[in-house]
Amino acid sequence: MAPFSFPFFLFTFTALFSFTLSRTTLVSHSTATLDVAASLSQAHDVISFFPHTIKPLDQAQEEAQLLNSSAASSPLITLPLHPRESLYTSNHKDYKSLVLTRLGRDSARVNSLNTKLQLALQGVNRADLEPMQTEIRPEDLSTPVTSGISLGSGEYFTRVGVGSPAKQFYMVLDTGSDVNWLQCQPCSDCYQQSDPIFNPTGSSTFSQLTCDAPQCQALRVSACRNNKCLYQVAYGDGSYTVGDFVTETVSFGNSGAIKGVALGCGHDNEGLFVGSAGLLGLGGGRLSLPSQVKASTISYCLVDRDSSASSTLEFNSAAPGDSVIAPLLKSRKLDTFYYVGLTGLSVGGRPVSIPPSLFQMDESGNGGIIVDSGTAITRLQTAAYEALRDEFKRLTPDLPAAGNFALFDTCYDLSGRTSVRVPTVSFLFAGGKSLALPAKNYLIPVDNSGTFCFAFAPTSSSLSIIGNVQQQGTRVSYDLANNRVGFSPNKC
Repeated sequence: MAPFSFPFFLFTFTALFSFTLSRTTLVSHSTATLDVAASLSQAHDVISFFPHTIKPLDQAQEEAQLLNSSAASSPLITLPLHPRESLYTSNHKDYKSLVLTRLGRDSARVNSLNTKLQLALQGVNRADLEPMQTEIRPEDLSTPVTSGISLGSGEYFTRVGVGSPAKQFYMVLDTGSDVNWLQCQPCSDCYQQSDPIFNPTGSSTFSQLTCDAPQCQALRVSACRNNKCLYQVAYGDGSYTVGDFVTETVSFGNSGAIKGVALGCGHDNEGLFVGSAGLLGLGGGRLSLPSQVKASTISYCLVDRDSSASSTLEFNSAAPGDSVIAPLLKSRKLDTFYYVGLTGLSVGGRPVSIPPSLFQMDESGNGGIIVDSGTAITRLQTAAYEALRDEFKRLTPDLPAAGNFALFDTCYDLSGRTSVRVPTVSFLFAGGKSLALPAKNYLIPVDNSGTFCFAFAPTSSSLSIIGNVQQQGTRVSYDLANNRVGFSPNKC
């Protein structure tokens, strides 16, 4: 309840506003230009945008695709990557309501990740987790799906084929989950999706997993009925999926097809997934798609959520040569999350005074910072956030302040401005490496009238999260074989 280049981003050096610090203009490497006009134009367009949809392949094309892919020798797998609003029409009356919906969804997402972590840290094992009653009697549930509310979420989609012959489906991508699943007929309760719901009887490669299958044993929550493995996945916003745990062939466009991928065939699915057929888990656990296809690397570039552009998700591709490389860390308590070796943050080219311990994971698995595709806004421990925020505010005395907005406590009134110069915010990694963020990745519009907010937020949890707003326009490459993660700007 898984989830970046701006085609219209213009660098304007004849800014109407010039940033000053102690009456001295900062040098160019310590400041960035925020194109206010372009950001507001996109905010307007995403509300009125009529989305394009990729037409499903016809059956002949699908059959040819699988035949060709069976002979493919290249291990590279490439898939298209789309922000949700490029595919589905927004039903929000204005950009402010869209942002509020996104932020509400985002808070639920963060709660879900923290709950997952706490269960792992407290030593709750598989035997201690009981499936909800819905897994045994899904027909007892009658809660209606509220369609449309998820259209404001920050999720990203790709398109894959499932079954033989392959049927094409839009799937949400989620680096914070491991279990792959899609809605299946017959439905006890299914939400609206853009493609026809998958019918297992039409596939020659559909196979039910038994209760003693290793894939079934790897599930955190499962049940057994007539020796059939049943799965359940619940998300922090109240969404869930329940059904049969099976294996099926999954095809990746012209990149090939993989047989025997374990996935959930959901017959009872509730929540904020409207539009997608299901979810691809890209986490580090045994049941995730990368683990099942034995990928050595995962790479994605998340375009701006307000853009109609698309990019790619890739398995087994090399990181761009100009990538900023950081350590990729794993928790002994929870193998799903991708922790990164962050050492600090800088504002205006100068490191912020933050104890490095606030970004480190201790021996018990507490703390640390993960990179997550499904969380929108970067969360930092409160002390780290306040130090970052205070330094940014100190270096922006001439920006007119605006009131707080939802979880944002640092906002500015940039109405009437075309562009502004602001201090650069950078992530710092071991060895003196740094990743400078574009201004649009940390000052974002929250309405149509020119209110922009500093897009970081505090958390009382020990877990910090680098969200997708800060990842926009950057190719993130996880080298799973060598435990490294690379960040390469402007590679969408």
